Amino acid sequence: MRRRFVRGLTVTLATVLLLAPLAVFGLYGFSTGYFYPQLVPAHWTIAPFLRQLTDPRTRQALGVSLQIAGLVSLLSLLVGYPAARTLGTRAFRGKSAVYLLLFMPTVVPPVATGIGLNILFLRLGLAGTTLGVALVHLIPVLPYVVFTLASVFARYDPHYEYQARVLGASSARVFWTVTLPLISPSIVVATLFAFLISWSQYLLTFLIGSGRVITLPILLFSTVAGGNPTTTSVVSLLFVAPVIVVLIATSRYLQTNRVHTQNGLSL
Repeated sequence: MRRRFVRGLTVTLATVLLLAPLAVFGLYGFSTGYFYPQLVPAHWTIAPFLRQLTDPRTRQALGVSLQIAGLVSLLSLLVGYPAARTLGTRAFRGKSAVYLLLFMPTVVPPVATGIGLNILFLRLGLAGTTLGVALVHLIPVLPYVVFTLASVFARYDPHYEYQARVLGASSARVFWTVTLPLISPSIVVATLFAFLISWSQYLLTFLIGSGRVITLPILLFSTVAGGNPTTTSVVSLLFVAPVIVVLIATSRYLQTNRVHTQNGLSL
């Protein structure tokens, strides 16, 4: 009973700490004339929220952020899948060194990486472009995608694929009907990591975007400098909303039984 009580109390405190900032944003974002020491606003309104939704800068920043995060998620899977499969299913000399190199972007200061790549991207004509920002986002994203998928392939049984090949299935059909159903939950988790990390990037976007690629984090920081708590709260809620939607959608997906067993595979 004591252990259950401590666990419940811990979960409750963690939930309160996570939701407290959102509650504050909601108080400022859906009210007018909310000042200290008022506990709750005297006047509630959705006018500030609607004003930001109709603001061309906010809508453009939201669209650019979604575009970049979606592109990064797709590119990270295309690049990370073969690397993760090789690292997870094969043993070779220097494997630990490869893991170390993949881990380096998570410990190297992004400002050093961003400044160096900014010079390179200027020469390639990618600085200040959406594609350039998406490519630089792959640096912090790929380690999480590769590590997530590699841990799955370390326990992966390729004999299912061999049996499908013996039965005459093509490589594409083996991938879509055997491999993908077996690893689909991990694909969802890796995509979630890629989207969230790309969505929240500020410094790399600022350095490579050169002030021409305005994402929601860039707009949020400029709004904070403006000193208007209502506008800052509304933009913060818009920044958090897609993250919450992605988390809810992913959790519902992972709760379903998507991992097929040997009896459930169909060719």
